[in-house]
This record gives sequence, structure tokens and C-alpha cells, in this order.
Amino acid sequence: MNLNNKKIVLGVSGSVAAYKSVYLGRELLKSGAKIRVAMTTNAAKFITPLTFRSTLSSPVVVDEFTEPDDFNMEHISWSRWADIFVIAPATADIIAKAANGIADDFLTTSLLAARCPVLFAPAMNSTMYSHPATQRNIKRLRELGYFVIEPDTGDLACGESGAGRFPENDTIIKYIEQILYTSNILANKKILITAGPTREYIDSVRFISNPSTGKMGFALADVSKKFGADVLLISGPTELIPPSDIENIDVISAQEMYDTVIQNFDDFDIIIMTSAVSDYMPSKKIAGKMKKITDELELKLIRTPDILAELGKRRNDKILIGFALESDNILENAQKKLLEKNLHLLVANKISSNTGFASDTNEVVLLYADGNIENIPLMSKRELAGVIIQKIVKLIRM
Repeated sequence: MNLNNKKIVLGVSGSVAAYKSVYLGRELLKSGAKIRVAMTTNAAKFITPLTFRSTLSSPVVVDEFTEPDDFNMEHISWSRWADIFVIAPATADIIAKAANGIADDFLTTSLLAARCPVLFAPAMNSTMYSHPATQRNIKRLRELGYFVIEPDTGDLACGESGAGRFPENDTIIKYIEQILYTSNILANKKILITAGPTREYIDSVRFISNPSTGKMGFALADVSKKFGADVLLISGPTELIPPSDIENIDVISAQEMYDTVIQNFDDFDIIIMTSAVSDYMPSKKIAGKMKKITDELELKLIRTPDILAELGKRRNDKILIGFALESDNILENAQKKLLEKNLHLLVANKISSNTGFASDTNEVVLLYADGNIENIPLMSKRELAGVIIQKIVKLIRM
């Protein structure tokens, strides 16, 4: 793929990494794109507008109140002209403003008027990046439908080391291509996604569960929606907030998850089961709060409904995807599950500090019904969601 004739507004905010935007702009031009540059006043303190004009031969705007040669509402016209906005580097300040709808300069005003996709490439000090306020704002950007690249990790301009490095140009361009060329690959498809844990109550306050946070399922729901799908997210208890444009049903127990999935199953083309459903539940729930009256307590547990197995029996022409978290013998156990559950694709991974429950990253093995096996390296769960969706599209076209 290339970016031939794609119209890109390159937004540059006030980071030490602002000079890297020049090199990014040159690579975009080499890919065939047409560029316009929107700079914040702080960005212009790090690198001059003249550098962009002379290096990229592209229009550059910093102050929207500068008298133009021909009157035009620049922030509106640029927003209508662009196929995509790319904010690179994106500082904590520009992220906060965009997340909260603040429009106090040319770049932020243009963002608020933009109808096209918007991609942010954060670059800042690692402590600033990890600050709860910045993370909340990044989460809000995604809820609003914006795309955000994870920054690279390594040595920073401030002398510290950590997450916050400006992403490599190839990474940014790959994201741009993915957004522009795959934005409608799931148009007219309906996807049901389950996420999070279930809780099986022992009494009114105690329950059996697991550490699943729902991050993988929520990422898949968000990416699926951005690729044009009609998405239903069925989620167990989680602290995550689903995107406002995605239908969401909250459940608690495995039985509630089973009932809700079965009730909606027939209406969907693709089912992705990422939820960590409890395998067992107490044989009976004690009313009220159980008192500590003995030193030992025995619980009788019974199996919960096997949702994936039931869907495998009913799948017909639907695409069915499962997940498996293993502690050992990953391939052997995953292949067994793939066959027993009658799946098209199984995403398997091993429990570790960087993968599985509560982590932001994952490293998986994809097992296909035709016997193919594909190893996917460690990456963010959001990046992995994009990879999985691309694989599902290939299954649809087979």
C-alpha cells in the first residue's frame, strides 16, 4: 500500500521531538501523500514554520488570526480538505485539550471541526505519560473515536528512560495506512464480543472470580467499530468504560453471560469470546453474609455452562473465535480446545508478567481450524486487536 494522493494534516505540538515531524513529513511525501502542517505556538519555539515550508514545500499555519491572502475559514477548510489528521508529536497538553474539546488555537480548533480520522502519536517525559490524568485523557480520546499510538520505550531527551519516545516513522505510517485503507473492512458485519471476568457468588458479599480486566475484549470492540462493524459488547464486571458508540450489556455470572450470548447469537456474523468465564460456581448461594463460625469451610462447586462449546454446536456459517490462557503445554491444550469447541480461530497465550490478565501487552499464538499456526510477538493489546481483526477479515474472505 501507499499514500498516493492522500491528504494529510500534520499537527505539530510543543515537544523536543518536534524536529522529528520534518522527517515524518518527508516520508509521507515520498509515499505520495499531500501535506499541510498545523503548528502550535509552542511547537514554533522548538522548530520554525520556515523549516517545514522549505523542507516539505507545504502550507504551514500557526496563528489562525493571521491575515490570509484570500479570506477563508482556515480551520474549517483544512478539516474538510484532510483525509486524516496526524498529531505527531502529541504532547500531554494537546492530548488534554483534544480530550476535553478545548479549541484555543488553529490546531485544536481544526481538530474539533474535523470529520476525518485523527491519529495521535504521543511524545513526552515518561512520568508525564504515565500520570493518571494523561492516561485518563488518552482513554477519553479513544472513547471519542480518535486513534492513539503507544509511544516507544527507551532513552528520552530529558535524560530519563521509559515510555514516551516519539514512535518510529515506519510505525506511524503503518498506522496511517491501516486507518485509511481498512476503515470499512467490516462494513455490514455484526460482531458480538464478550469481555471481562464473571463472578460466582458464595454469599451476598463473597465470590469466585479471576483477575481479568476486560482490556483485550474492549480493545477488540473499539477496533471492530472503527473498522465499520456493528458491535455488541457483553461484559462481566470491569472498571473499563465502553466507547459511547458501542452497544454494551453488563452481566455478572457465567449463567448470565451464557443467557445473554445465546439470546443474541443468531443476530451476529462474528463472535469473539475473550471473556474469562469461571469454570465452577458454588452449588448453592448462602443468603446474606456467612459468619465465621468454624476454622475450616468446605465449598461444593459445580460446573458453569460451557458457552464456547454450545456456540460451537450452533455456529453454522458464523465465524467463531475463542481465547485460551495456559500455564503450560500451550499448543497441546490450545489445539485440543480448538477442536473440541469447533472454532475457526483460537488465540492462545501463556501466563506471564507481560501477558494475560491485567497486562497492557500480550504475546499470542494463533491456531486455525485448517491446522495453521502463527506466532504473534509481544505488542500492546490494542495493536493485537488490530492484528486479530485483520486475520478475521481473511477468514471472512476465504
